[in-house]
Amino acid sequence: MLKLMILDDHPLVRQGIRGIVSVDGKADVVGEASTVQEALSVMERMLPDLAIVDLNLGGVSGLEFIRQAGELGYSCKYLILTSSATRAELQTAQTLGVDGICLKEALPEDLLYAVDVVARGRKYYDPLFMDSLMDSGPTAEERAFAELTPKELEVLVALGRGCSNKDIARALYITEFTVKKHVSQILCKLNLADRTQAALYALTKGLVRFELASV
Repeated sequence: MLKLMILDDHPLVRQGIRGIVSVDGKADVVGEASTVQEALSVMERMLPDLAIVDLNLGGVSGLEFIRQAGELGYSCKYLILTSSATRAELQTAQTLGVDGICLKEALPEDLLYAVDVVARGRKYYDPLFMDSLMDSGPTAEERAFAELTPKELEVLVALGRGCSNKDIARALYITEFTVKKHVSQILCKLNLADRTQAALYALTKGLVRFELASV
């Protein structure tokens, strides 16, 4: 029989999960925990085959438990339960070798299916998270923005505020010729047509507040 533990900071949620996974008699819930330290203690004593882990433990990530358990060398499969997850959290989960991610809003039969899939050594990811999991990295726009130098970023912010080359030169203690070079590099890197597009880009990126921009 599958030895299973539950890590969630809400007692009612743990009770609900226990009731669902125990219904078909294939799993034996050998322990429950509400914190990372409690979960590590259960792991040491009971050596579960699979842990159902809440991603958000009242301000602490359930991934921290998985990381620490891995460092301690425990052999266990992990199924994350969550209502939402950022791309960074999903990528961290993959790096840590998490075996499955299931929505808290899933139907009981969906959770049972996820447990069965993971217990058989396969991966289970709710379709809601597939796009983020398949994302190989930052977008082309994100990469281009990251290539801006600190000085180019300062110039871009100034463009968003509607500053002239002369104003930018005076504020940044550089020559107008240097400002023109920076503007040209910004337009090239971000694939923008002119300084007006650059100003709009700065606004949409939130680099400056709209009320600060010159009409």
